[in-house]
Amino acid sequence: MKSTAFQQTITLVKKDILLELRQKYALYGVLLYIISTVFVINLMIGKPEEKTWNALFWVVQLFVSVNAIAKSFLQESRGRLLYFYSLVHPRNFIIAKLIYNILLMAIMSVITLVCCILFMGNPIVNFPYFVGVIMLGGLSLSLLFTMLAAIAAQANQNAALMAIMGFPIILPLLTMLSNIARSSFNIVFQPGLPKMFLMLGAMDILIVGLSLILFPFLWKD
Repeated sequence: MKSTAFQQTITLVKKDILLELRQKYALYGVLLYIISTVFVINLMIGKPEEKTWNALFWVVQLFVSVNAIAKSFLQESRGRLLYFYSLVHPRNFIIAKLIYNILLMAIMSVITLVCCILFMGNPIVNFPYFVGVIMLGGLSLSLLFTMLAAIAAQANQNAALMAIMGFPIILPLLTMLSNIARSSFNIVFQPGLPKMFLMLGAMDILIVGLSLILFPFLWKD
């Protein structure tokens, strides 16, 4: 049974990857959004100071995650979801979506970082630490918006609903990520940093748990 569940999950991940490669316009649209947004920021404020650079990076990450992850469920038609419902367990389906969106956000996070460095300069002192933080942040954002996209997909494919539901949750998450990443711009020890990492990890575990529990009930509708 475990091997079957594993095979179903891997097959669904491969399906999403192949679908993304075939529909390249969606991926190119997100890439264009990243480049154009960072370029416009550069035209407006040039190369900002450290705090502003850090804040702008996470704002760009927020909108990139919304644009990249929303389509993971919203591109699935009712008929296709019904077809998957007859073939795979809903938990395997949501796990596959989580894995795929984690991989997608990891790639998008690296692209966003490269664009920010090219257009807004590089004020980062501890570069490996910052890369680790953006990977962790991409993980948290992908988990959160995957769950919200799954809920929005059941509400007549309403993408606006995902943004509305996510707004109260995303504010403390972005604040936490911004505070954690602040240590990348100076060598001074930041008090409370381990506690913030634990809170972020606990939030990710909670989101995964809620997704596994709630999604089977959502899919039945």
